[in-house]
Amino acid sequence: MLVAPGLVAHAADDPTAIKSEDGKYLDKEGNPTFKVGADGTVDWYTYSGYRRYHSECHVCHGPDGMGSTYAPALQESLKTMSYGDFLGVVASGRKNVNTAQESVMPAFGDNPNVACYMDDLYVYLRARAYDAVGRVRPAKREDKPEAYTEAEKSCMGAK
Repeated sequence: MLVAPGLVAHAADDPTAIKSEDGKYLDKEGNPTFKVGADGTVDWYTYSGYRRYHSECHVCHGPDGMGSTYAPALQESLKTMSYGDFLGVVASGRKNVNTAQESVMPAFGDNPNVACYMDDLYVYLRARAYDAVGRVRPAKREDKPEAYTEAEKSCMGAK
């Protein structure tokens, strides 16, 4: 199970975007969140998160965060998991031996294809948790922000 017993809902309580900084939308707590326009246009982070999730995470966690026989439904976990807890689990991994079936989440903190896109993954899964986006690739998206491009280059070691 990805969410430890006793964890209390934090940032996931209200995912409403109240401000934007360089193309990244933030909730009232300052956590990254999604924004979906009335016409279905998603923010860049949700779109990128969809792509990153399907390249790195869906093999274990199932299509669109729905879970599998050996990995939990992240769509459900993001309803109660805080942003900080999400980052910690993705970066450091987790081993759960207190269940009928032992489960292990590998650490991805050293994998730039995951580590450089943790906000994207969080935003996409948060959008799935709140049914803001469906199970298909978003048809319309905002443009990639320049600040995102610069952060991506820096994280991936590009000059």
